[in-house]
Amino acid sequence: MQTKITIRNEAHTCYIDIEGTIGVPEQHQFENASTRIATFDRFREEVARIAEIAATKVVVNIRSTGGDVNDALLIYDALMSLDAHITTRCYGYTASAATIIAQAANDGCREISSNAMYLIHKSTCSIEGNASSLDARADLLRKTDERLASLYALHSGRDAQYFADLMAENDGEGRWLTAEQTVEAGLADRITDSLITGVLVPEAEDTLPQDTAMPEVVNSAASEIIRYLLGRLACRIEEWLEHLHEKHIAKREAKRAEKQAQHDEESLQEESLPQAVAQTPSHSTILFEEGQRRYTSSQVKPAEDPSMNQPLLRGNDEAYADDAKAFGRY
Repeated sequence: MQTKITIRNEAHTCYIDIEGTIGVPEQHQFENASTRIATFDRFREEVARIAEIAATKVVVNIRSTGGDVNDALLIYDALMSLDAHITTRCYGYTASAATIIAQAANDGCREISSNAMYLIHKSTCSIEGNASSLDARADLLRKTDERLASLYALHSGRDAQYFADLMAENDGEGRWLTAEQTVEAGLADRITDSLITGVLVPEAEDTLPQDTAMPEVVNSAASEIIRYLLGRLACRIEEWLEHLHEKHIAKREAKRAEKQAQHDEESLQEESLPQAVAQTPSHSTILFEEGQRRYTSSQVKPAEDPSMNQPLLRGNDEAYADDAKAFGRY
């Protein structure tokens, strides 16, 4: 099975899939990146993506039989630090380190498939060395077991010794638990119908009569579909309202620009009006110029006294000029 951690977003929920062996160091893996194990370093990059998306709801699907306890604890801490409502869902064989990640959920949100099997056991390791190094590693293993028992107790309401005894069964190999036994032990909160429809399978004491149980399943599935469709509709309505708002703003700005252009044109016309009036000839001036083209100045008859001819001509010209000025004023 290809082992990986993937993230996908649907509506307002972010889904994280954790599959395969957890936390084998990458230097011990295959060269092909697609066949490498899901390590915390790679998961940490995905957690950063979730933080950027700011998802309000996170669902962690776990399909893993375990792996490195160190990386499982780091993934657990990363999930617990998210500011989101977290649900964990266990499928198939969920064992060892994978059960640590399964505890990183909000109260009442640790789900397990009705077909799943669950296993917690004492931690193990492979080591070569002398007696001192083996003693040190044995001490680390004992402390790790104590830490894991305390972590299970923190999320279950039971004491740590209960889980220490459960982990110690079969010479430390633990015991496989059914989904019902897992809930009874406090390691999961509820059983779901193969986690396909999201419908809760009631516990034995809460089982309803057959004639009322089926409507609950149908109604629960229908509610999930309705919530999804309403979420999509809300997004569409929000986009439509935003588009209308943008159109309204654009229309208002266009009207404002049109009014400003009209005002600027009127102002320009008012500024140029005095100059146009000054350059436009008066009615009297036009009549006078028309008269000039038709008539010349009056002809003066020679006087009996030749010495008076010149003064008469000069007086006639001055009178002609005075008439021209008089016409120009009207």
